[in-house]
Amino acid sequence: MRHGSIPGSSGRVRPLTLLGDPVLHGPCEDVTEFGPELSALIDDMFATMYAAEGVGLAANQVGVPQRVFVYDCPDDEDRRHLGHVVNPRLIAADGDTVRGPEGCLSLPGLEAQTPRFDRALIEGVDRHGAPVRIEGTGWFARCLQHECDHLEGTVYPSRLGNWRRARLLRAARRAPWGAGVDVRALG
Repeated sequence: MRHGSIPGSSGRVRPLTLLGDPVLHGPCEDVTEFGPELSALIDDMFATMYAAEGVGLAANQVGVPQRVFVYDCPDDEDRRHLGHVVNPRLIAADGDTVRGPEGCLSLPGLEAQTPRFDRALIEGVDRHGAPVRIEGTGWFARCLQHECDHLEGTVYPSRLGNWRRARLLRAARRAPWGAGVDVRALG
């Protein structure tokens, strides 16, 4: 028997913002109001992430430039990590640098071998303002770093070397969702 609601079950699926949308390419604002609107945003983000079959989603990926992200992501030992963070700060990213496949719901259907640290530590608060501290390793550390990047206005192609970034941006221009988006300015 489950205790509590399933994240996103009361939320609505929102449209995703795509590479090239200005909201993805600028830093997000700190959340200052904790209440029903924030809770609704978090529920909507979970619903949107699940509908898109993602493992993490930042608020600016649904057009809201606030420092919030949600996640439902396994680590390398296949342990599930489920939650949300408001006003997260990446406190540490260290350990080995691992190049691994990385995708993004704002670049649907694309991925690239992206270098990330193997450990990440995040501090922030929950939807009620209570402090949270999240440590991740492996795949989950990649997720935490990826979502924190979003809130700073960085998309993962910025983490790639010139050749990989150019190749990914060419693929983005050819993607059905990339028509009319000038992704060249992002490279």
